[in-house]
Amino acid sequence: MKKKKIVIALGHEALGTTLPEQQEATKHTAKAVAEFIRDDYQVVITHSNGPQVGMIHTAMSEFCRIYPEYTATPMSVCSAMSQGYIGYDLQNAIHSELLGKGIYKTVSTVLTQVVVDPYDEAFYQPSKIIGRVMNEEEAEAEEKKGNHVVKVENGYRRIVAAPKPMDIVEIDAIRALSDADQVVIACGGGGIPVLAQDNHLKGASAVIEKDLAAGKLAELLDADMLVILTSVDHVSLNYGTDQEQPLNTLTVAQAREYLEQGQFEEGTMKPKIEAAINFIGDSAIKSVLITNLHKDDASVHPGAGTLIKK
Repeated sequence: MKKKKIVIALGHEALGTTLPEQQEATKHTAKAVAEFIRDDYQVVITHSNGPQVGMIHTAMSEFCRIYPEYTATPMSVCSAMSQGYIGYDLQNAIHSELLGKGIYKTVSTVLTQVVVDPYDEAFYQPSKIIGRVMNEEEAEAEEKKGNHVVKVENGYRRIVAAPKPMDIVEIDAIRALSDADQVVIACGGGGIPVLAQDNHLKGASAVIEKDLAAGKLAELLDADMLVILTSVDHVSLNYGTDQEQPLNTLTVAQAREYLEQGQFEEGTMKPKIEAAINFIGDSAIKSVLITNLHKDDASVHPGAGTLIKK
């Protein structure tokens, strides 16, 4: 009997922020991942890289400022670095957890490029703030390089586009490893954003929305289920108000209706709902679970979270 394939999208809560936090957080997350594997799912994992890519970008920018003879590090290269760094901790934590349960599987991280549309409206309206705080002089220097900056409370910071994922370059490799029943970590941080130019792939100064990339990954793998682990137990209506209403189930039609009503916040729950709608489409079989990874026992409880189906 063919195994069910599941894509698990790990949010910030599952990874931590600093190096020591990440090492501990990935051990905790590995326990939940191992439970899905023990339940005989084929598991593909994707993850956030929010604080990590910012840390790398800040460090590389500061290095270039101190040593101007070195070339500045493009955003796409920072994304690649974050994939390797997070994948390293994740695959080692999962490998150890599986061996502790007597499960022998290879865990691999695939450095993943994701194609974006050069005409995506996001390039004309950058929205993702990254990197260190700059003074006015440094901000002007960034703008002269063609980069966008935005004023923040204590100075200026770079702001980059968040285009939608169009295709995953390494999808055949990811699929082959998954079909061989290996555990695969891919599309970290939404993937390395690239533009297709004839036979070449050129890195884009952008950050792809990780939830939309997770949905695209699940779609191209023809997964049975997408699990999005986040910081809240449920999708809720009127979130953060006295009328907050947690939802245990949600249909695609309801999800579209609530999106139109503006129920879901940009950059947090909205892309998760959009990813769910895109992944499920017209399928009566596919489903999406949005829930929290509980810190007490590192598990995804049966019946927990919000289950979305057609």
